[in-house]
Amino acid sequence: QNPSPRRLRVTPPRREVQGAKRSKSSWVHSQQPPLHFRRLTNNLWRYNTPAVGSEMMLAALKPAPATAASRLCRRSLSGLPPWATLDPAALGADRAPYAVSNIVAGEWGGSSMTLTIPNPLDRDAPAVCTVPDTQEGELAPFVDSLRSVPKSGLHNPLKNNERYLQYGEISRKAGAALSDPAIADFFATSIQRTVPKSYAQAMGEVKVTADFLNNFAGDNVRFLARSFGVPGDHYGQFSHGHRWPFGPVAIVAPFNFPLEIPVLQLMGALFMGNKPVLKPAEKCSLVMEQFLHLLHDCGMDRRDVDLLNCQGPVAERLILDADVKLTQFTGSSRVADRLLEVTKGKVKIEDAGFDWKILGPDVGDVDYVAWQCDQDAYACAGQKCSAESILLAHENWEEAGLFDRLKANAATRSLDDLSVAPVLTHTTADILDHTSRILEIPGAKLLFGGRELDGHKIPEVYGAVEPTAVYVPLREMLKDENFGVCTTELFAPFQVVTTFGDDEVCLVLEACERMSHHLTAAVVSNDVEFQTTVLANTVNGTTYAGRRARTTGAPQNHWFGPAGDARGAGIGTPEAIKLVWSCHREIILDTVVPKDWTQPKAT
Repeated sequence: QNPSPRRLRVTPPRREVQGAKRSKSSWVHSQQPPLHFRRLTNNLWRYNTPAVGSEMMLAALKPAPATAASRLCRRSLSGLPPWATLDPAALGADRAPYAVSNIVAGEWGGSSMTLTIPNPLDRDAPAVCTVPDTQEGELAPFVDSLRSVPKSGLHNPLKNNERYLQYGEISRKAGAALSDPAIADFFATSIQRTVPKSYAQAMGEVKVTADFLNNFAGDNVRFLARSFGVPGDHYGQFSHGHRWPFGPVAIVAPFNFPLEIPVLQLMGALFMGNKPVLKPAEKCSLVMEQFLHLLHDCGMDRRDVDLLNCQGPVAERLILDADVKLTQFTGSSRVADRLLEVTKGKVKIEDAGFDWKILGPDVGDVDYVAWQCDQDAYACAGQKCSAESILLAHENWEEAGLFDRLKANAATRSLDDLSVAPVLTHTTADILDHTSRILEIPGAKLLFGGRELDGHKIPEVYGAVEPTAVYVPLREMLKDENFGVCTTELFAPFQVVTTFGDDEVCLVLEACERMSHHLTAAVVSNDVEFQTTVLANTVNGTTYAGRRARTTGAPQNHWFGPAGDARGAGIGTPEAIKLVWSCHREIILDTVVPKDWTQPKAT
């Protein structure tokens, strides 16, 4: 059954992933066309030139008027999932850009105005898509949808318990679907078309999401709501602690992980009994639109999630008018502070992360450490909240040639394989101006980068720079007039590098203490005393320690989130889900009045 009223554009058949198995829950149950037919049609589409004697074949391939059955058939022939409403290969290539939709109260629709999302890799290419630019006057259905949800949620430990089981099954099916190589490729390619990153990085995002969904299959959703009991003061009294939903909630998701971050937060909200409205980043909202189609195909009630495409002030208006009980926000500190103010604190945030990596005095595995530093700083063009923002290396590492290896590794990155990619929140001028400002500090020097990419066609509204590292002497960096600019997070392939000696560990710890955001960190050292000294005197919420320590990495198997901030939100684990998406409710049963009770004197 086609869950969307929109018509699917006819696109060339996609080459199937070698060795991929068709999942009965995810693919159309139809017999494959003969191999010679597939080869012929693929070639006709690929070269757009009729082969001799193939006019009749092309006429047969001409699409008939769109019906649900014909759309389903075309998706099967093109290698797309039956629930998909787009072909990733056509994004940014088709002259008619794909039109993303909203969904509210189970109904798909648009808005009176739209935003056009340019091709992030080629300013001369067609737009990737259009996105509803929902206006304040169009919010009434979204307000009504959220206001219809009781404070006690759609389910809780005492109400609609079967929904815990339903979401365990939905999570199982969705995890199985994302584990299908062809569907994983569908999402990875969709991610690349909207937020360019290497295929390995995009596929890694899909894998983490699939693993997360698999983790919460079966009974694991209801295990999230496990209660506890404590004996009371007398016979017949017993207290029960429960995890209780908030009811109507909102998720404001970032652009840099268009699938992983919104899915993990969205599913956590649903598992605990909430009704979320999801506001994704406009640049990549089509990824979550397609994921909602997948969830519907896996059995989720279409009314359980609303998808709102709009700009920030409109989302703020909805949060206030609908009396949203909790907003989970991932993004910039500026917007987080604004939401905290207008909602009177009803926000859980995962905002900026100026993430440090400290290399201890024990040098070893230099090639590995250099590779990991390069990955942490420059993968996804540095557009990770966990990216390595500053490298504080013991002077022994400089003597071992680490900085030369960093430069050599950075030089292997290329726009061709998207190991270098457009920066979507800063222009080239912004990045180069920030670099120049830091180079004005006495003793600062450019280690590598600091230039615009050669021969690119990235739109001017985005950034296009080489991976960059600027060295700043530690004592100069700690000066009040320099510390602010040196510790400003730049969502780009950029890092500050400094060194320290044995007698300057206290200065390194001072720098960590003065930094304002404490998301991820890495202590690259197997020296137990050094490692313990740093860990005992820092607070970052997700900290790796040891020779293989990294700053990036938000897998499904451990907590990812800030520390040292009462507003902080985690993601991915049972502890994170319970912290963010539920509150504690205590119910005390007191049922038996003693037979010999007499009324005492009033107090």
